[in-house]
Amino acid sequence: MQEDGEASSERQKRSSKRLLFLINCLMLSIGGSGGPLISRLYFLHGGHRVWLSSFLETGGFPICLIPIFISYIRCRLSRQPKPFVFIDARLFVSAFVIGVFTGLDDYLYAYGLARLPVSTSALIIATQLAFTAAFAFLLVRQKFTPFSINAVFLLTVGAGVLALHTSSDRPKGESTKQYVLGFVLTLAAAALYGFVLPLIELMYNNSKQRLTYTLVIQIQFVISFGATLFCTVGMIVNNDFKAMGREAREFGLGETKYYVILVFSAIMWQFFFVGAIGVIFCASSLLSGIIIALMLPVTEVLSVFFYKESFTSEKGISLGLSIWGFVSYFYGEYKLTQKNKQNNPTPQPDFTPTLANP
Repeated sequence: MQEDGEASSERQKRSSKRLLFLINCLMLSIGGSGGPLISRLYFLHGGHRVWLSSFLETGGFPICLIPIFISYIRCRLSRQPKPFVFIDARLFVSAFVIGVFTGLDDYLYAYGLARLPVSTSALIIATQLAFTAAFAFLLVRQKFTPFSINAVFLLTVGAGVLALHTSSDRPKGESTKQYVLGFVLTLAAAALYGFVLPLIELMYNNSKQRLTYTLVIQIQFVISFGATLFCTVGMIVNNDFKAMGREAREFGLGETKYYVILVFSAIMWQFFFVGAIGVIFCASSLLSGIIIALMLPVTEVLSVFFYKESFTSEKGISLGLSIWGFVSYFYGEYKLTQKNKQNNPTPQPDFTPTLANP
């Protein structure tokens, strides 16, 4: 009977881990496709404040207080109460430093999005996977298979195809210099966030505290706070707070929709960041990068559908290579799982990622 109880408890834990993983994948997917689209909507209808746009990418961090508060109440009301674990000073400092890097990345990405169509920006951001893979290998000793190496190569080449004809989809009224600068800064944003993801995983691995999902949300709160503080300084220097009222009155969709767009932008991007850091907790930084890149086709289709952006032959080739890369990665993971099952007959969880203890 005791063995049956332990087996049942183990199955319940695996189910909880799978559910947590899927929820974070869903948040990452929604934010990864919705965030760029709403941010671009701001720029398309008269928004010009790059620092404001970068601020919104992490400015929704107070949302994290909701699950933290719920977890705190559950601990207090539990029949077997256990102390609520707050983030310690060492982890706080590490998260805050990563937050500053994230704030810089927010600015680089926002500047590029202001100059590039969403579809082009999304394809450039796909190179992030190559940077994530490289830094994951250096920082956390990520293991690679021929399939994962092939996926990284294809995604990188796919994004590089865009550089061959960058002027084909340059927005009207924008100089070649501005377009190229947007292209370069978007690529820099991809590289920087490709560094941030494995850095978060390294922080997890070196943590002296036992990681729980509640603690992960606290870490995300601190990271977003650091990033938002960085962007707030930029907004103050650039007089963005003073200019918001005038920009709202002149906004193409009206003053009310201006503020609605700002609010939804902050919410969507917080979904993205919480999902990304959650997937790292559940699996790895490389898988988080894979899922971010996986949303590329969705963003491509939605941007062409909603914003009437052109879908050039270069984008078609790039998209095809990207999809090929996705298939290669997940086929490799499937083959690896099957091999592990043959070598180890012990029942395994029925999904590829290996989840951390919640």
